[in-house]
Order: sequence, then structure tokens, then C-alpha cells
Amino acid sequence: MPQLEQLSSGHGLIEGPLFEPSQGLLFTDTTNGGVRRLSPDGEISVIIPHRKGIGGLARHADGGLIVSGRTIAYKPPDGGATITLIPDDPQAGILGFNDLVTDDAGRIYAGSLAIHALADDKPKSAFLHRIDLDGGHSVVAKDVHLTNGLGFSPDGKLLYHSDSRLNAVKVYDVAADGSLSPPRIFATTKNGSPDGLAVAEDGSVWIALAYGGAVTGYSPDGSEAVRIEVPSRLVTSLCFGGDDWRDLYIVTGPDRAKPDSSGEIFRIRTNTRGRPRPLARVKLPAS
Repeated sequence: MPQLEQLSSGHGLIEGPLFEPSQGLLFTDTTNGGVRRLSPDGEISVIIPHRKGIGGLARHADGGLIVSGRTIAYKPPDGGATITLIPDDPQAGILGFNDLVTDDAGRIYAGSLAIHALADDKPKSAFLHRIDLDGGHSVVAKDVHLTNGLGFSPDGKLLYHSDSRLNAVKVYDVAADGSLSPPRIFATTKNGSPDGLAVAEDGSVWIALAYGGAVTGYSPDGSEAVRIEVPSRLVTSLCFGGDDWRDLYIVTGPDRAKPDSSGEIFRIRTNTRGRPRPLARVKLPAS
């Protein structure tokens, strides 16, 4: 196995890694706020300032970014006004949103939070939401205990979903209209909770293990095939990238057991090819 390479450190809790061939690695700092870019030459720049709690990113066909946080929103490329796609709704048990993903049609799936994930330990389930191409949104799954990583199989017929409080990765069958079957358990994790995930070209599912200090790669049948040790217990997310999509980028956050440690970005070469993420193509409301 190739060596893990540290690319950057000194961040807060990193989430939402997204590789863009023309830009490098985009990622969020949920505690310090904003979306940042790690360029191919190693320089860090701020793409979106201030906004805290962004757990997921997607590129929109119009050029801006879809971001999570208190709401699901669109951030225009020119720095214009934020456009809300799904608002928070505390009365309905929706305090914010975490990871999100796009399907091949450009629809967006995003998990909501019924608790403040970094401050509230009282269990309370939330939902999985879909934004359709016409801009409408609906709940497509319930009883999500602590939503995290989302990813589609290469043929788009399966949706994988980390439910961290259950230490389980669920899988849904996806119908042509974007609706989902009841979930079943794809894999359960030990010595760490499933956080961000990425699905490779061969259908393998790669999972960040929060407080497990590792990334695990699962075959499509749910058996563990690869384990990559990471020198940080709080491994939060990951994505494939690079010129041939065989680089695996791994991001972390400060460890509660070592509060002075920082969020870091790592990269490792793999024998597995990842896939570019589809652009979001949902209709944007007038700002």
C-alpha cells in the first residue's frame, strides 16, 4: 500500500471534500466557517467565507456551489446573495443539514439533523430529503438517527447512507423517479462510526471512520476489503480525485482526546478509480 501523504494542517473540523480537476480540492471548515480550496501547488484560499456548519458540497450547473448548514442553499460564483433551497424547520425537527449528494440527473439528496450534532447528545431522528429538478423538495426517508455520508452506486440504482449513531451504512434501492425503498443494512462498523463516504467506479464503498482512525473500503457485497490507518482518530470524510481519479483525499477534525490537534488533509494513491460527481441541475428560485 502506498504511503499516506499529509497535504495540509491547522484547520478546524474539515468536511465536504470535493475534487474539481480545474481547481483542486474544495473542502469546508465547519467550526471556523467557509469553503476553502487546496490548489495543486498546495496553496489554501477561501472560496466562501464565514458560513459555518457546512457538511456537504456540490457544484451546480450554473457555476455556483450547493452547500449545507442551517439550510440547503446555493452560493453564486460572483459572491451574490445566498439562495435557500430547503429552509430549516425546527417545529418539524429539522435544525440543519449535513452531507449531500447529487444523482446523475442532477437531483440533490441531503440528510437533515434534529440535533446540534457537535453539542447535543440526546438521540432524535431526522430525515433524508430530495430536491427535484423543478426545485421542489420532499422527504424520501425517515428515522435517520445521525445523518452523514451519501453516495450512489455507479449505475445509480443504489444509494448508500452513513447513519453514524447506528454504526451502520444503510442502502436504499433507487427508482427511476428518484424515490427510495425502505433501507437495509449494507455494513456495520466497529471501532469507529461511519462518517463521509465515496463510491468508486467498481462499486466499492469507501467509508471514513470517525473516532476510528481509519478508512475502510467495502466490496459491493458488504465485505471489508481495504483498511487505511490514519494518524487522527476523527476521520470525517473522503473523496477520490487526481488526474486519473485514483488519489484518495482523506480529511479529519480535531480529536476530543487531543483538543490541540488540528484538522488535516491527507492523500494516498489507490488501485481503485473514483468518479467525478455529477453537477446539481435543480431549478434555482429567484433571489
